[in-house]
Order: sequence, then C-alpha cells, then structure tokens
Amino acid sequence: MNNIRDQKRRQLHNELEIKRLELLSLCHNTTLSPMIRFRAQLTLAKLPRNSARVRIRNRCTLTGRPRAVYRQWHVSRIMIRELAAAKLIPGLHKASW
Repeated sequence: MNNIRDQKRRQLHNELEIKRLELLSLCHNTTLSPMIRFRAQLTLAKLPRNSARVRIRNRCTLTGRPRAVYRQWHVSRIMIRELAAAKLIPGLHKASW
C-alpha cells in the first residue's frame, strides 16, 4: 500500500517538477513586479501537495519498510542482512576477525 502511494507521489513529482521550479524561481525573483510574484504564488498553491519533493519517502523496494533504507540500493538494513546471510550479494560477507 505504502509503496503504491510513494510511487504515485514520485510520478506526480516527475511530471510537475519543472513547472514547480519555474514558479518557485518567479516567486523568489525580487526584480519582478509584486503582481507577477503573487500570481506565481497562487499558481504554485494550486499544484497538488504530493507533487512536492518533500512528500517522497525512501522505502525498501522489497518490503516497503520506511526506516533504515540504504539509498544506494533502496533496500532496508534487515533485507541486506538476510540477503548477505544467504550469500545473494556478491562481495558482501559477515565481518569476523
């Protein structure tokens, strides 16, 4: 369920990212007239909340776990431990000295 919701948010963000960045740059540009900046703010407020980058959550692709997810592999620490124990990750083994 959460992975589906997160995927929808990612897709919406990808579709509206450029438009959102353009509107943000118009809002922050102090050389423009206040009316143009205000209209840009109104248009930005009408965009869906889920199109914002902060609404995206890194989740484990295998389990959907939201915490302790390694960004490099998009897998949680628990799944990395299980995959390493099963020797499914090449070059990774349990440390012993």
